[in-house]
Amino acid sequence: MPDQAALSLYTASTWVIPLVIAITFHEASHGYVARLFGDDTAWRLGRVTFNPLKHIDSFGTVLLPAMLLILHSPFLFGYAKPVPVNFGALHNPRRDSVFVAAAGPATNLLLATGAALGFHLVAYFPGAASEWIAENLKNALIINVLLAVFNLIPIPPLDGGRIAVGLLPMALAQPLSRAEPYGLAILIGLLFVLPLLSAQLGIDISPFWDGVWTLTRGIIHAILVLTGNA
Repeated sequence: MPDQAALSLYTASTWVIPLVIAITFHEASHGYVARLFGDDTAWRLGRVTFNPLKHIDSFGTVLLPAMLLILHSPFLFGYAKPVPVNFGALHNPRRDSVFVAAAGPATNLLLATGAALGFHLVAYFPGAASEWIAENLKNALIINVLLAVFNLIPIPPLDGGRIAVGLLPMALAQPLSRAEPYGLAILIGLLFVLPLLSAQLGIDISPFWDGVWTLTRGIIHAILVLTGNA
């Protein structure tokens, strides 16, 4: 039993640490870029910080990852409290909102690249430490790319939805922005309802995760190539 508990703690540490770093940097970057473009709401509320306690969401940061660990999910996923942004306070709300939204996924891709570069340093650490660091770096690469890809889905209130609203012609942007109150319900349907329905019917009617994973794997491979790991 103690050995099993130690193994569970070891495994949890290699997932939780990169997950917390990924979502903390993701949210802080939104607030930082918003301040650059004129909105200091997040700055005044102390949310432009790398202190994870400022960004923890009871469900997304704690309960959801814990459930995935208990269910022996092949990956860990979670999210933090969204950083408050007053888009009306931006210098050019329509244009600048794109930069604010893109900051999170861009930061995750930079963190993923940093993790891949870190693979070159693993050999300089002693045995047990090098294995633990390698696991953290591998999971950081996966988590950060997955977060970037997921958040770029063009459904408000995800970052991709906000980017699409800022880039699309007004005739398309306005209907998409009005869908924001239903965005969470749409995501729940894509994430949970369709896969369950697909399993019950015995047919594949949920290509959503297949698409996310295909794009995630492709980006991970590109990062590994660019950093000299493949």
